[in-house]
Amino acid sequence: MREASTSRAGGPTTTPTIVHPSGQEVRRQEEGANGLSTSSTPPSPLSEPPSARPRSKAMAETRRVILNFTPSWFSVNMGTGIVSILLHELPYQFRGLGIISNVIFGFNVLLFLLFLLISAARYIIWPQMFPTMLFHPTQSLFLGTFSMGFTTIVNMCALSAAPAWGSGFATFTWVLWWINSVIAVFVCIGLPFLQFTRHQHAIDKITGVWFLPVVSTVVTGASGGIVAAILPPHHARLTLIVSWIQLGTGLGLAILLMALYYLRLAVYKIPPAALVVSAFLPLGPCGQGSFGLLKLSATLWSLSKSTGQALGTPASATADDARTMATAIYGVSIVAALLLWGLGLVWLVLAVSLFIDMASVTSLEFSLSWWGLTFPLGVFASAAIQFAKELDSGAWRVIATILSLCVVLFWLMVASLTTLGALKGNIFHSPCLAEAGGRPPAKSLEDRRLYKYEPKETSRSRSRSRVRGRS
Repeated sequence: MREASTSRAGGPTTTPTIVHPSGQEVRRQEEGANGLSTSSTPPSPLSEPPSARPRSKAMAETRRVILNFTPSWFSVNMGTGIVSILLHELPYQFRGLGIISNVIFGFNVLLFLLFLLISAARYIIWPQMFPTMLFHPTQSLFLGTFSMGFTTIVNMCALSAAPAWGSGFATFTWVLWWINSVIAVFVCIGLPFLQFTRHQHAIDKITGVWFLPVVSTVVTGASGGIVAAILPPHHARLTLIVSWIQLGTGLGLAILLMALYYLRLAVYKIPPAALVVSAFLPLGPCGQGSFGLLKLSATLWSLSKSTGQALGTPASATADDARTMATAIYGVSIVAALLLWGLGLVWLVLAVSLFIDMASVTSLEFSLSWWGLTFPLGVFASAAIQFAKELDSGAWRVIATILSLCVVLFWLMVASLTTLGALKGNIFHSPCLAEAGGRPPAKSLEDRRLYKYEPKETSRSRSRSRVRGRS
């Protein structure tokens, strides 16, 4: 605001006016000795107490953060959660490492709840932001990070909390696993449906982010092997069956995407510098799929030895038959897991090479996409840890430890940069909001289908056509 006129010495006294941002001039309120105003004016913002200004500024910044809070923030839970799991399962343990793992686990739970609260606030305050995010061809794919971040919490509940807190907490962990599995299946199938019908895509725009929705069921399927190990036999058997189905839903789609992503890299070359880290994402289904095959088969094998049951019922197979079946599945799974881990090794070497090649010619600015490196490499390391257990191999223990330490060091770096960016406020950015002009779009019921179709003839239009025919 600026003052339009003031009193001049020696001249006629004019009543000061204030020009508001709207362009309207209003007289400033002047009070006499009796406290009555000599002019009727609206209250000026300049009259606000100084303490109110920082509060309003803080409120505006809080709203900006909530409005720009995207699902990609749950990748922080993925990276933090896998670090807690790796430290808990590290082949070479030292005193206090379990405590460090549990502290990181607790911190990850708090982060997850905080992110969930902020996300809920975003879509409650601005409900139109949910369809805006859902129909965005890139941001919607990050919904897979929610399920995978949740899975790391479920895994640590099964690995650390349930053994300490008893069977009641084991049942609670099982319930969490079922809830997360339903979410993962919806994401794994729902996002490809949107890609086929509502999203606009091109081959040269494909990035590793495409793997996020389909890998969510690979992660929850592999988690089933961990959860089944703490359950009663009949619950464990059901969990293993559902886990293998989930593994199949995501792993098959991930392999299809690898071929598509390979074509994109070969024809249109590597993604821009801001997205080059996404080249590590194909490592995720290979590492997690490898771990899942090992863990599910190992849990089934242990179940057959302790109860004489495998996938079949006691009426359909004897105890010896069940052990034979479980042993066969276990042996085949080790070979299949080795094949998947080898495929992941190819993607790891390629991703590191692409990253170094890009960094040698241009500067790489930090963003939330860097968290996309921690989880794929982390699950690749967890598969190596499982190989060390199943094969009782010292070489695998060394490989698993080296990979795990690399993940921890990178996590420390990325977590520090994320904290600095969050304190400065420059890391909060929503691409779908920016494309909408920087503010939530108005509610729209327009048809978002991108495929061609002949509209149905409604009952009203049919009745009109009949009337016209009679006339």
